[in-house]
Amino acid sequence: MTTPELTPQESARWALRAGLPLADDRLAPVTDTANHIQSVLGVLRELDFRQTPPAPVYQAGGPTGAAV
Repeated sequence: MTTPELTPQESARWALRAGLPLADDRLAPVTDTANHIQSVLGVLRELDFRQTPPAPVYQAGGPTGAAV
């Protein structure tokens, strides 16, 4: 599933809604950064973690807890 990229106008609207009005010269860099973060999150959402144990049972270095 892909998310459509934000436009500078959408970024301005979301920033204003969050109480962070953006100057016109900041719209492009903020939009580019938000789109990059969204693309990274999209890749992470596609990862299969079914065989990964939950954090409370994870032991660094294996079952003995020895550092590698």
